[in-house]
Amino acid sequence: MKALYFTSHGDVDALHYGDIETPTPAPGWALLKVRAASLNYLDVFTLRGMPGIKVPFPMITGGDCVAEIVEINGEPSGFSVGDRVLINPAHVDDKSGHFEMMGETRPGALAEYVTARTEQLIAMPDVVSDADAAALPVAYATAYRMLVTRGQVAAGERMLVLGASGGVGTAAVLLGKLLGAHVTAGAGSEAKCQRLIELGADAAYDYSSEPVDAYTKRTTGSLFRGGGFDVVVNFTGGDTWAPSLRSVKRGGRLLTCGATAGYDPKTDLRYVFMSEMDIRGSTGFTKDEIAKCLGLVAEGRLKPVIDRTLPLSEAAEGVRMLRDREVFGKIVVVPDA
Repeated sequence: MKALYFTSHGDVDALHYGDIETPTPAPGWALLKVRAASLNYLDVFTLRGMPGIKVPFPMITGGDCVAEIVEINGEPSGFSVGDRVLINPAHVDDKSGHFEMMGETRPGALAEYVTARTEQLIAMPDVVSDADAAALPVAYATAYRMLVTRGQVAAGERMLVLGASGGVGTAAVLLGKLLGAHVTAGAGSEAKCQRLIELGADAAYDYSSEPVDAYTKRTTGSLFRGGGFDVVVNFTGGDTWAPSLRSVKRGGRLLTCGATAGYDPKTDLRYVFMSEMDIRGSTGFTKDEIAKCLGLVAEGRLKPVIDRTLPLSEAAEGVRMLRDREVFGKIVVVPDA
């Protein structure tokens, strides 16, 4: 089969498009023909290599995937050959606690075929397109868990989303509006800010020209005079972390699900205790949270933001675009014609 794979960690030039052995499903697994996949910053991290995570080579990245069942090894478990399904890329063994992620610790979806446990398969509503569904698991379900399950964002709350132009960011903006929040979206250029307003954000600002804490004080007031946001979403870490702490309203919440710009930023504890804020971490997603997002799309209440669609043979260029932060929303990858 054709796949985008790498045999050692590196940059985008370590990716190869070519032939690799088609996987064989183990008992309880299914062989699936990929219909659409989507890229995430996870693909960049996996390519580079992450401390403490052992990647088997050759490695095929890609955690998001809509596919058609080709073969089931064992009991069908409610599915049949030919069914169109969305795959939950994450799996935790209840007995051992071992965590496994498709496209990170085992081969993923940037290929013509992929394997998955039948328990990881999610039935697809006919009204949902391959591209929209493929955009959901890693970005939208992660944002859903962060805002709904962990963050408990409520109608009327003022929410600030940093890094709002990427996959998780645009998902957070859309979900925040669905929850009834007043959403301010932060991005790194005026052009991206304009697109976020068009997407539905109530306000947007370019944090390349003004620090987040300065913007917060200018637009909402000082901390001890009622200023700040009820909810600040920061999954980048790095240099924006400390200013984000200074942007949370007294009694507010700072939500995080990642650290794409640095995992060990400076933290000013004075703002943590003086504002009596809650800092809530959120990791990944559950199968049910993916299904909730899929249901919102089926109901017409949520429309994933897709920047562009690329053929598998050009997916390395999509990874480069993610690396260089040239993407607004998601990149979908489909098999070559």
